[in-house]
Amino acid sequence: MSDEKKKGSAATAMPAAMAPPGMINKEDIPQVLPILPLRNSVFFPGGVLPLAVGRQKTIALIKDAVRDDQVIGVVTQRRAEEEDPGASDLYTMGTVARIVKLLKMGEDNYSLVVQGLARFRVLDLVQEAPYLKARVDAVEDKTSAENVEVEALGINLKKLAREVIELMPELPAAATELVESITHPGHLADLIAANVDVPIEEKQAVLETVDLKARMKLVLELLNRKREILKLSNKIDSAVKGEMSKTQREYYLRQQLKAIKEELGEMGEEEEELDELQERLKKAGLPPDVEKVANKELNRLKTIPAASSEYTVARTYLDWIADLPWAKLSEDNLDIENARQTLDKDHYGIKKVKKRILEYLAVRKLKNDMRGPILCLVGPPGVGKTSLGQSIAKAVGRKFVRLSLGGVRDEAEIRGHRRTYVGALPGRFIQSMKKAGTKNPVMMLDEIDKLGADFRGDPSAALLEVLDPEQNNTFSDHYLDVPFDLSKVLFIATANQLDPIPGPLRDRMEIIELSGYTFEEKQSIARIHLVPKQLKEHGLSPDHITITDEALLTLTVSYTREAGVRNLERRIADICRAVAVEVAGGKTDKQNIDGNRVKEILGPETFYSEVAERTEVPGVATGLAWTAAGGDLLFIEATKMAGKGGMTLTGQLGDVMKESATAALSYLRSKAEALGINPNFLEKTDLHLHFPAGSIPKDGPSAGVTILTALTSLLTGIRVRGDTAMTGEATLRGLVLPVGGIKEKVLAAHRAGIKRVILPERCRKDLQDVPDQAKNDIEFIFATRMDEVLEAAMETSPFKTPVAPPEGGEKSVPPQTESAPEVRA
Repeated sequence: MSDEKKKGSAATAMPAAMAPPGMINKEDIPQVLPILPLRNSVFFPGGVLPLAVGRQKTIALIKDAVRDDQVIGVVTQRRAEEEDPGASDLYTMGTVARIVKLLKMGEDNYSLVVQGLARFRVLDLVQEAPYLKARVDAVEDKTSAENVEVEALGINLKKLAREVIELMPELPAAATELVESITHPGHLADLIAANVDVPIEEKQAVLETVDLKARMKLVLELLNRKREILKLSNKIDSAVKGEMSKTQREYYLRQQLKAIKEELGEMGEEEEELDELQERLKKAGLPPDVEKVANKELNRLKTIPAASSEYTVARTYLDWIADLPWAKLSEDNLDIENARQTLDKDHYGIKKVKKRILEYLAVRKLKNDMRGPILCLVGPPGVGKTSLGQSIAKAVGRKFVRLSLGGVRDEAEIRGHRRTYVGALPGRFIQSMKKAGTKNPVMMLDEIDKLGADFRGDPSAALLEVLDPEQNNTFSDHYLDVPFDLSKVLFIATANQLDPIPGPLRDRMEIIELSGYTFEEKQSIARIHLVPKQLKEHGLSPDHITITDEALLTLTVSYTREAGVRNLERRIADICRAVAVEVAGGKTDKQNIDGNRVKEILGPETFYSEVAERTEVPGVATGLAWTAAGGDLLFIEATKMAGKGGMTLTGQLGDVMKESATAALSYLRSKAEALGINPNFLEKTDLHLHFPAGSIPKDGPSAGVTILTALTSLLTGIRVRGDTAMTGEATLRGLVLPVGGIKEKVLAAHRAGIKRVILPERCRKDLQDVPDQAKNDIEFIFATRMDEVLEAAMETSPFKTPVAPPEGGEKSVPPQTESAPEVRA
């Protein structure tokens, strides 16, 4: 049921009907009064208040009061939500009231009007049922002796009340006349306190203030505060109305324009589309500077005819702004163990990359505002660089986008075209961010070493800003022409080799090198990943086919020779297709694929060890070379013929390799006597050095020791050992200098079945990156001088007389800088 409360708004809007106080003498007030609890309001003497009554106790009270024609006490509750108030729930000061009018509104609802007569103080409760009764003490106003001050306070109250009434236009004009007509100061203070909008507690404080002067000062403070609030409110309201009136005017004019277009039959869907575009821009979470540009462009768009070409340009631009993920971030999965398991499940080996990603996640977990790293995975084809990006995205819980940079020759592909051009679009990075839909995806920059440059600009130079963690938080695309934050993106670039990447761009990335796999690693990858994948892609199941370890070894050794596993997967697919034909033809028996079955399906072996065969005659040496596809064997063949002392070099060699051959010949001539060679062997002899695979360009200094060994073998007639390969740079003084690409070269030797590898002494430290399987299968010989290389490489010692050590001490190594690894494309 409804509570005892003011009925309607009669008591909240000034003026409430007031009767002069003192209409009852103190002696006429009974010592015990029935108490009517009042919530959400304070009732003052002289006031007339309509009430809606619904509580059973209160209904019983008013029925008895009307029957006996007695006065009641109205007391405000401390807490309005209390349904059954007791002594502690009521204030101690209330108002004696007379019921002026009573109406029955329903079975349990009454409406009554009460008139305030005088103040009273509750001494104690004497009854709680069927309604409250309390012993009371009537309270009279204590008029101050300083009547002049009371009169002055009354004048100020009336003046302030007039100002407040003027600031409240909703009040009737009779309110001012009512205030002016009141002459009793206490009545005036009570009237104003009853009608001013202040908290219940402050109104109750006025009711409990018996001293007239103090009460008038308190009401004066309340009224003065109300006036200041109304002034400020009116000021704010005027400013808002001014803005609203401008907006309403624009809206009205637009609606008129819309109606005119409808009448003329020119109304289209453009207006609805622009309204929808405006809503999308509001929801896009644009930064303040971008929002300012977008709103300016949108307002300009509204004035452009839809048939204009400029309309399409501006509309497309705003669509791009609205579709980009300015504030949308995907939540990172920072569970380190989950990431480790995901990476291990998807990729075998590649420990360096996995370690770096786990480090990034760990720091990201501890420091939430860390910027995304920029990694560059460098390695031969087929080792899993590109697919690794998808695994990282899955482990971190981010979206994955791949951006292929191979063959990109236009700088606008990175930064976009300016909007002045027809058909202009943003660059690939902004397009990828739109595709990702989040601000922090994993972005794979594939084949970053294949970027080109022409008259349209250098894309690698445009990448400098993108891949700089200090700059990419304000990346500027020519099309957008506003800054976009790329600092939350986790960039992963891939490359086959580092040399084509410009130095400044390489400096901005964290280089992680991936080398080739050993035979054992390839077999594990095939068993765990490649075979299940190909079975699924060919509609086969383990019930149809079993590929044995022997078959995988045969595939790895005899049918593929690569650093990665791409061709190995193709050969497995060949086997699956052969089995699929038989299964589709009705053969249901499970097929066991072993080494012999592999040869039946794939035919003769593609690769076989030719080292021993090639080194059966003197003049052939096996070298190790680094290529973009990993390491490889490099056979160097030397022969002699009658002539006049010339030397011919073939095999598409670079200048550095030609100089290595010249230096090797000079060193050999200086050591001819010690090697038992006629010092004048070049007078009637021509030499020819050939590097097979002549269509492939070759360069670099690391073939120096191999060239010298081949020439020595040719002129001494002693064969080079068939199980040995070598690499290193040879000097005129016979020193062996370090070279690069040791891991790739050793793995190439391991793939070819080489058992002994001769390396420069200063390359010993590079073996720590070589897999244990390769190190266990190969014997390593470290040399500082060419004499040691010749002793180790040839079947018998070529020296006929002892060789004196070079000046500066035996086996001394000058402080030379390491040479760059050779490049073979």
